[in-house]
Amino acid sequence: MQMTTTHTIEGSHISQYLGIVTGEAILGANIFRDFFAGIRDIVGGRSNAYEEVLREGRDAALREMEAEAAKRGANAIVGIDIDYSTVGQSGSMLMVSCTGTAVTIQPGTAR
Repeated sequence: MQMTTTHTIEGSHISQYLGIVTGEAILGANIFRDFFAGIRDIVGGRSNAYEEVLREGRDAALREMEAEAAKRGANAIVGIDIDYSTVGQSGSMLMVSCTGTAVTIQPGTAR
């Protein structure tokens, strides 16, 4: 399935709009990851542990959205927006949500 943040797919014609599709992932923070990230904040540099959590959350949300689009008969999703936020007491959990429009495209028939 083709997925893009743009509203069109170059070289293809959108033949049918199948509605908005979404995906969400909520991931708990790990106390050890938080501890080592705090140390990283003091000494500087990137936090590989948090970057990996962000990747996992994004990938899970995109897979969920893709599955919903496939159920509707889509072969592409356009206009994807990905948002990150913290939820729970004291922001202890990360939520990744994505939305897009499920469509059917016909490759090579752009108008």
